[in-house]
Amino acid sequence: MVETIVQTRELVKTFGAVRALDGVDIAVPAGVTGLVGANGAGKTTLMRILLGLSRPDRGQAEVLGSPVDRDPSGLRSRLGYMPENDCLPLDQTAADFVMYAAELAGLPTSEARHRASETLFLVGLDEERIRYIGDYSTGMKQRVKLAQAIVHDPELALLDEPASGLDPEGREEMLQLIRRLGGFGINVLVSSHVLSDIETTCSWVVMLDGGRTVRSAPVEPPAREDTVSVEVFGDPQPLARLLAERGLETEVADGRLTASAPGPERESPGDVYEMVRDALAELEIPVRRLGADLTGLEEIFTAAASSSGGGEERPE
Repeated sequence: MVETIVQTRELVKTFGAVRALDGVDIAVPAGVTGLVGANGAGKTTLMRILLGLSRPDRGQAEVLGSPVDRDPSGLRSRLGYMPENDCLPLDQTAADFVMYAAELAGLPTSEARHRASETLFLVGLDEERIRYIGDYSTGMKQRVKLAQAIVHDPELALLDEPASGLDPEGREEMLQLIRRLGGFGINVLVSSHVLSDIETTCSWVVMLDGGRTVRSAPVEPPAREDTVSVEVFGDPQPLARLLAERGLETEVADGRLTASAPGPERESPGDVYEMVRDALAELEIPVRRLGADLTGLEEIFTAAASSSGGGEERPE
């Protein structure tokens, strides 16, 4: 049975006349989970409740098997949090700040210094660790925020819009870092309003619209389609050539590559998808979108939100 790391029951939170959360009921398994929705959908409010920084008006929330309101401080020692807003001390070095974050989590000074060094290396700031944070670019600051969230090896890291403000290259590098966290035994709940980021990063997705849950389910590869489409950052022609060498029919139009198996005995959809996926990994090409004829989270979200009637502000 899959371990449930986050569970909410009929969670309601209001701010004045607006319901930020309206009966949110989810069960999130271990792994990397995406929390998606437009700005104002309730993502940050949900994260703050899970952290014990805000109390719901009604309903219950459990994180790592413990009710949040039972011991918020004790629970937070098991969590990491990367906020969306600017919050870094610009007159400190990354090494000093991340070390301080580790000490706040309870690590002794010598261990905190060692873990800060390791974590900054992991996020790609090893050579920049003794520079003042105020001299960092936006992408480097985002990496520092990620480092302080995971330096104490939390059981669950909550990342609020970690790729916000990054260019395409920086965004992909951040998403790669998030994908790696699962390999270190860290569960992740990452919020984003960019559905393609979640589609290529997460194994589970929670969709919010207007404070309501419209979907909580696995992120799955294409189902029963025999054509796979992909959009990449950069030139798709190298990918097209490699897939053609491996026997697939390819077509490139408007920056989108479509691949399928030739002849009457077509490959199964899974085979075509796996061939495209493996070629992308071999060529180390960053992906914008990948799916069966690009039927993915965007279409699912649009259909689910339309059927739920969400997306509007509702008085209490």
